[in-house]
Amino acid sequence: MGPLLIFLLVFGLIILFSSFFTVKQQSAVVIERFGKFESIRNSGLQLKIPIIDRIAGRVNLRIQQLDVMIETKTKDNVFIKMKVSVQFKVIQEHVYEAFYKLEYPHDQITAYVFDVVRAEVPKLILDDVFERKDDIAIGVKRELNEAMMTYGYDIINTLVTDIDPDIQVKNAMNRINAADREKTAAMFESEAQRIRIVAKAKAEAESKKLQGQGIADQRREIARGLVESVEVLNNVGINSQEASALIVITQHYDTLQAIGADTNSNLILLPNSPQAASDMLNSMVTSFTASNIIGEQMKKQPKRVKKSDNTAIDYNPSDTSNPTEEV
Repeated sequence: MGPLLIFLLVFGLIILFSSFFTVKQQSAVVIERFGKFESIRNSGLQLKIPIIDRIAGRVNLRIQQLDVMIETKTKDNVFIKMKVSVQFKVIQEHVYEAFYKLEYPHDQITAYVFDVVRAEVPKLILDDVFERKDDIAIGVKRELNEAMMTYGYDIINTLVTDIDPDIQVKNAMNRINAADREKTAAMFESEAQRIRIVAKAKAEAESKKLQGQGIADQRREIARGLVESVEVLNNVGINSQEASALIVITQHYDTLQAIGADTNSNLILLPNSPQAASDMLNSMVTSFTASNIIGEQMKKQPKRVKKSDNTAIDYNPSDTSNPTEEV
């Protein structure tokens, strides 16, 4: 076998193998013949004419994502950075337009996103930008679909994934939110404090009411007991004054016993002799007697009555005559 034959054999094998090529799934291959578009080949094993046909390019048919960072200004003059994610793909039936009509699709999409965002965001204040980010994304998708459909691209979805105001603006917003939450917390704390104060006041009022009733009942029972004690003593021939003195002395000793029963008591009762209790009782009886005598004397004294002519006369309550008549 001569060298020429070997060369022809090798050349033939190269030509044969170069005639076959494979196309991956979710992609397309553009074939050109002498620089002119020939056909579009889809996934699988494909055949082309060696030397005459060539692979001009491969087109990705899968969904792609392009993240666009935009800096713009809101209506209230706040500069923000927005991140818009655009999900798009080449329409399989329009691979020709996508390959030949548009050379840099990413740049084209970025330009449209910039145009739409910078037209919509300056119409909104910062708070509305956060609340209406979905409306901005829908507007971007609508504009991109109208523009990119001509070039064989389908816009699947657009998402505003990040809104980043200036750091000073974020700090101010955080302070406003913190102050608002502190105000709300203070209002709730004040209301809780008011409820506690009202409940405590009601409890104290009820406690004092019950305490007063208890004291009144106690004094009533003490008075009833004293009356019964005096009656019992009277029945055995002891008069009221002697019975009162005996009760006072008994209560005096009961008080001393109660004070002595408490080991932590620092109360000193002066004077503490039984005679002191008797003296106190005698003083009280004398005071009551003197008071009664003074009251009786005051009742007997004549009173001055004003007459119709602006003069006054003495009036004795025991006198049945008309005090206003002249005598």
